[in-house]
Amino acid sequence: MWTVILLILSNICMTFAWYGHLKYRQDALWKVILVSWGIAFFEYCLQVPANRIGSERFSPVQLKVIQEIITLCVFAVFTMLYFGTQLRWNHAAAGVCLVAAAFFVFKPW
Repeated sequence: MWTVILLILSNICMTFAWYGHLKYRQDALWKVILVSWGIAFFEYCLQVPANRIGSERFSPVQLKVIQEIITLCVFAVFTMLYFGTQLRWNHAAAGVCLVAAAFFVFKPW
């Protein structure tokens, strides 16, 4: 469970680092790069332990699929709350594809 919690927190940080600056286009690029790098530092402080802890139970491929699903869920919430974007049917379809990906990665064949 700690793996998932740390991955969620790290993805929140990284989403703000990558996309939060888009609301501040009037600021100099070098400033938003420095702020983004500062935020990304905390993302790494969460991501690395998440993968280290998770590697005791999950394979690297499984960790990556978990991280990608969390990334898109965090981004969906972020874009709705931060930018006021509305999610559409194709976003839901992409989510279904991710669930299918998780099924195939975690299914012992």
